[in-house]
Amino acid sequence: MWAYETVFYQIYPLGFCGAPFENDGILEHRISKVKDWIPHLQKLNVGAVYFCPIFESDTHGYNTRDYKKIDVRLGTNEDFKEVCTELHNAGIKVVLDGVFNHVGRGFWAFQDVLKNRENSPYVSWFSRIDFGGNSNYNDGLWYEGWEGNYDLVKLNLYNNDVVEHIFDCVKSWVDEFDIDGIRLDVAYCLTDEFCRRLRDYCDSLKEDFFLLGEVLHGEYGRILDAKNIHSVTNYQCYKGIHSAFNSCNMFEIMHSLLRLFGPEDWTVARGRHLLSFCDNHDVTRIATIINDQNCLPLVYGMTFTMPGIPSVYYGSEWGAKADKSEGDPALRPCFEKPEWNDLTTFISKLSEIKRNSKALNYGGLRSLVLTNKQCVFERNCDGDRVIVAINMDSNDYYAHFDSGCGSFANLLDGNTINYSGELVLGGYEIKILKCN
Repeated sequence: MWAYETVFYQIYPLGFCGAPFENDGILEHRISKVKDWIPHLQKLNVGAVYFCPIFESDTHGYNTRDYKKIDVRLGTNEDFKEVCTELHNAGIKVVLDGVFNHVGRGFWAFQDVLKNRENSPYVSWFSRIDFGGNSNYNDGLWYEGWEGNYDLVKLNLYNNDVVEHIFDCVKSWVDEFDIDGIRLDVAYCLTDEFCRRLRDYCDSLKEDFFLLGEVLHGEYGRILDAKNIHSVTNYQCYKGIHSAFNSCNMFEIMHSLLRLFGPEDWTVARGRHLLSFCDNHDVTRIATIINDQNCLPLVYGMTFTMPGIPSVYYGSEWGAKADKSEGDPALRPCFEKPEWNDLTTFISKLSEIKRNSKALNYGGLRSLVLTNKQCVFERNCDGDRVIVAINMDSNDYYAHFDSGCGSFANLLDGNTINYSGELVLGGYEIKILKCN
C-alpha cells in the first residue's frame, strides 16, 4: 500500500483559499491556488495531499449539499480536476474527505423532505425523522443531528438507496479526479457494515485505494478489523506527544507507543499503520500548544519516526500558531504563500528519511532507553535497523544501551558515528541512526 511509505499534507480548502464562511453562491476559482503550492510540497517531500471537504456545502464543508459538485466558493469541477492532474504529475497522491455520516440542511434530499414532508420519497434516507416534533430551526418536524448539531442531518446508512448514492458519488470522484483515497469523517459513527461494503467497492474501482477513518478512542486494531479499512487517526499518541514534551515525561508517550506497537503479545496495533499527526484542522496548532519551542523539532522527529503515517497540517511546517479557543476559523486560515525556515527544512529532511526507510515504514518498536527527558527506541524490519534517540533537556545526555552495532550512519547529517556503548546527545537533539 503506497500510503504506508509516504508523508501526508493536510489542506482545509475553504480556509486555505480564503473562501467566505457562508456559501454566498458566487463562483470563484480559488482552488487553483493549490497549484502554486506544488513546488513547496515537492520540496517538503510530501507524497499525498489530504483535502478536507471540497464539495458544495452550507458553510464549513461538513454540511454537504451535493457530493458531486465542487463548492462554488472554490471553483468548478474542471478547476479541481486540473489541480489533481498537476498533483499527480508531481508524484503526489490525492485523498478526499468523505463526509458520509451526515449532510447539510441544504442537501437536496433533505430539502425535499422539508417541502413534501410525509410524501417525500427521501424520508427514509435520514436516520430518524418525527413529523410530530420540531427542531431548533422550527421546521415542524424533528430529525437526528450529529451529536446534537442540527445543521448536520444524520443519514440512514441502513438504507441501500443511500449507500448506492454514496457509492455512485465515490465512483464519480475516481472517474473525474482520479483520487487515490478517502478519509472517512467521524468513522466511529459509521456502521461496520457500511465501511466493509465501501472497502469492497473502492477496491473494485482502483488498485491500492486508501481508506482512512477518523476515530478518537478505542482499540484501534479491533476497529480496523471490524471496518476493514487501512488506517485510523492516532489521537492517543497525538495527545501523548505534546503532553509528554510539556510535562517532561517521556514515559507517557512511550507507554502509548509500546501499548500500540510494542513487541509484547498484548499490543493492540502492532503491524498497523495509523495516521500520526501533531495537529490538524480541529485542534490547537502544535507551535501554540508546546511550551518550550526548542522541543518543536523533537515533536516532529517523534511523529515521523514512530510507527505510522506522518501528516503535516498546512502552515504548521513553518510554525504557524492558532488556539482552538479562538474558534475554528483561526485554525483554518488563508496564507498568501508558503513560508520556509529551519523547522521546514528539518521536516523536509524527516520526510525524506521516512519515505526511504523500510524500518521506519514497516518496522516494529523496541524501547532501549527511557527517562523523563530522554528516550531511545529501535525500529527494525528484515534487518533494516534504525535507532531514534531524543533528548528534550537543554543539557547533554549520555545514553548507554546495547545496540548490536559498531557504528551508525546518522540519517540527519550523513555522518558516521562509532559506537562503543555510549551515545552522546546534545541539548534538544534528536539523532536518527541507521545501523551499519
